[in-house]
Amino acid sequence: MTRRARRQISPPRALRYRQLRHPFAPQNYFSEDHIQAIHNQALHLLEEKGIKILLPEAREIFAQAGARVDDDMVFIGRDIVLAAIASAPKSFALKGATADRDQQYELGAQIFGPAGGCPNATDALRGRRPGSSETFLEATKLQHHFDVIHLLGPSAEPQDIPTNERHYFMMEAQLLHSDKPPSIYARGRAQTMEAFEILALARGVSDAEFKDNVWIKTVINTNSPRLIDRPMAQGIIDFARHGQMTIITPFCLAGAMAPITLSGALTLQHAESLAGITLSQLTRTGAPVSYGGFASNVNMKSGSPAFGTPEHVKLTIGTGQLARLIGFPFRVAAGSASNLADAQGANENTMGLWGAAQAGATLTLHSAGWLEGGLSFGFEKFINDLEALQTFAELAQPAEEGAQDLALASLNNVAPGGHFFDAVDTMERYADAFYEPLVADLDNFGAWCDNGAMSSMQRATGIWQQALRDYETPETCNDVASRIEGYIEKRRAKGGAEIMN
Repeated sequence: MTRRARRQISPPRALRYRQLRHPFAPQNYFSEDHIQAIHNQALHLLEEKGIKILLPEAREIFAQAGARVDDDMVFIGRDIVLAAIASAPKSFALKGATADRDQQYELGAQIFGPAGGCPNATDALRGRRPGSSETFLEATKLQHHFDVIHLLGPSAEPQDIPTNERHYFMMEAQLLHSDKPPSIYARGRAQTMEAFEILALARGVSDAEFKDNVWIKTVINTNSPRLIDRPMAQGIIDFARHGQMTIITPFCLAGAMAPITLSGALTLQHAESLAGITLSQLTRTGAPVSYGGFASNVNMKSGSPAFGTPEHVKLTIGTGQLARLIGFPFRVAAGSASNLADAQGANENTMGLWGAAQAGATLTLHSAGWLEGGLSFGFEKFINDLEALQTFAELAQPAEEGAQDLALASLNNVAPGGHFFDAVDTMERYADAFYEPLVADLDNFGAWCDNGAMSSMQRATGIWQQALRDYETPETCNDVASRIEGYIEKRRAKGGAEIMN
């Protein structure tokens, strides 16, 4: 019997990828003294140079806490920041529709989220095109299908739906087709509140139950250097008031929106993240909030962002050091600047994932599917990136340490110069002893040629197509439509909810 035939009759490996913990201790790149110096300099920057905040409501919250406000500049004393650091929760559950989809958001957890925020989608069959409702729905189903993706994300934003109604479709697609924790953009109070109401209806919880648990996340990107715009400040306030999770994430590209030195970029990132965390805590003490960083460098010849570079990895590890200094769970990102799901794209994303693993990141976003620096969601790229994610998930599985794992019978019975192919332990375990690749082809050259001589990108096309055919709607989603469709229809009839600029 060939190995390929055995694959078809052997049961799949029964490993759980749904809740992962980092198997390795986090690493340091910078010295402890230098990390402390970055922290102190960030506090000084907020206190003496300030941060520009465009939303009057946010400036008023800071002023009431004792910060100095001068026009749209806010100068935040370090005592205010340190109090916010102390009050923020360092561990909380991000809830799915069922308990086995919950994620404990804390240091030590290893959570993977997909590519997000891509305006375009691309695959080998349909080419590159603007994101649409079709591709958003397909991407959501793929995110649900693979357990190593723990949270949903807006992989290919549906450009064919008006912005004042887009949040209805995005929430509906996530809630009707997955039981994993969803995400939504913070694009103004009207859209945020409607998304919360839709989610509470879908989960069947009261307003009080909704606020007492964390059901949804949003990413808050500051406008580096030292500016928080109106939608992002509004998002921090609204999510905090309703007990939902904000991930404060400066996008500090060294040499462009941040100093060219790694330490300077980290100082700016740290200051901006602390400012967002502080606004969250001043709005509601104990609101769930995550430290975030997405620091890398730019190509100094073109100005375009780069990912998976040595600088990206170093900055990711430094982000982890700063987050651990203040005791916060934290988010980083992988990603790729490549235009294709080629070797460059795989290398960049995998190096980003290794940086996240070395940092001990709680959440790694853009871990699968990101192309062109986030301009496109790639279907083949998503599948190939999953291979790396599942490798990390395998590394997180418990080590074999039982007496039976010593294989004493095989060691005693196989003669010198023999083989273990038919040993007792081999025959008992061969079907699921080793990780079975999702995309990689381990056949020899002859067998590979006989099977079509396909590249990993070509194989990935068939895999995502098959995954969509195999997709099954979770049982918990079956009655969601009846709970939310009436609400959404009424809101659409009223013209939707405009975004905040």
